[in-house]
Amino acid sequence: MTLALLSLVLVLVAIALLLGYTIRTGISPVPTTPRVAAEIFILCPPGSLLPPTAGGVVYELGSGWGNLAIALAKRFPERAVVGYELSPLPWLASRLTLRLWPRANLVLRRADFLAADLGDAALVVCYLYPGAMRRLRDKLERELQAGALVVSSAFPVPGWRPAAVRLAADQYETPVYLYRMPPEVESELADEP
Repeated sequence: MTLALLSLVLVLVAIALLLGYTIRTGISPVPTTPRVAAEIFILCPPGSLLPPTAGGVVYELGSGWGNLAIALAKRFPERAVVGYELSPLPWLASRLTLRLWPRANLVLRRADFLAADLGDAALVVCYLYPGAMRRLRDKLERELQAGALVVSSAFPVPGWRPAAVRLAADQYETPVYLYRMPPEVESELADEP
């Protein structure tokens, strides 16, 4: 009986943590599917497109359960890869996965990426909701060096014209957007009738 009660309490705490951080951040931690990851990798082949910026770090913003951050570390073994996740449960799961299958070039941080300095980025990858993309836009415009790449899954950066868009071969035909800094800005008048 005690084990069953303890298990129930742990499940309820996990659900409360996930729900609480979903409300706080505005999005639940959803893993990037292999088909979407494949499109990300097509847009960012190792070495060929990534600029040789100082440090040349690859960032995943909102790294969740860690599957894409680990894949990015494998894809770019010569670069430091940093994943940011605020929600404690997915972050702990990703840390456990990293302990079991270590990647020397991967660091997973439990922190708010909006407070982090991304100035040394060669590539920023994100799967965020539209409100976060609006907030992230200003940060990226301020901090990223010319030539840095930004890849966004599902949601475009508002006001930026992508350099390329690919559709994943999934049931949603999830779009994956590629931007190069400084981004081409869409006309402000284009949205008005």
